[in-house]
Amino acid sequence: RYVSTFRPSIKREIEKSKAQWKTMGPAKVEVPSPKNFLQKHSKEPKLPERKKEQESRKMPALTVPRRTDHPLMGIQSKKNFINANAVAAIMGLAKKPQPIYVDRRQGDKHLLETSGLVPKYIKKKDYGVVPKYVTQRNEEIKRAQKEHEAYALESLKKRAMKRLSDEERNSLLQGLKKNWEEVHHEFQCLSVDIDTIPKKMHKEKLESQMKQLEHDIDVIEKHKVIYIANE
Repeated sequence: RYVSTFRPSIKREIEKSKAQWKTMGPAKVEVPSPKNFLQKHSKEPKLPERKKEQESRKMPALTVPRRTDHPLMGIQSKKNFINANAVAAIMGLAKKPQPIYVDRRQGDKHLLETSGLVPKYIKKKDYGVVPKYVTQRNEEIKRAQKEHEAYALESLKKRAMKRLSDEERNSLLQGLKKNWEEVHHEFQCLSVDIDTIPKKMHKEKLESQMKQLEHDIDVIEKHKVIYIANE
């Protein structure tokens, strides 16, 4: 059989570079002893051992008498409990009965204070007083409204807008209402039978005028501040 002349040198190089665990076949590992078998509860967590300080700690004093303790005998009191109780009853203040109410004929009693029938909250000092946060909020709203009105006035002055006074607004509103009454009177005077085209066109014209006047009156009544453009 042919044998290479380089075989011994290659074998030495392989043995140098190969680790101990890189071997052919099964690994040579120590087999566990059969005595070290898995026991019951062996993997459960164990509590640490108790320290000596905890063992030497004294138990708290018991307030309950022990079983071996005996009561003191032969002690007598010279206090006259009958007279003491009578004096306490005479000098003491009488207990006020709790107010109750009965809601059924059988006489079921309930406390009156928790029933809601007692005006307890009305008699409070701050009853009916506006809370502070509400007054602060109202002041902030008024301040913001004033700032907005001032800003609107400045912007309208720049745009050459004029604000209608209350008298002009009322006169304009009264004029629109008077015009609506006139158109409405004319609408009521129409004939019952509208059989021609001119009559239909006249009725439609009156209806559109009334709708427009109603819209203008509604707008003016809703808005107290009205601006118009300067001519």
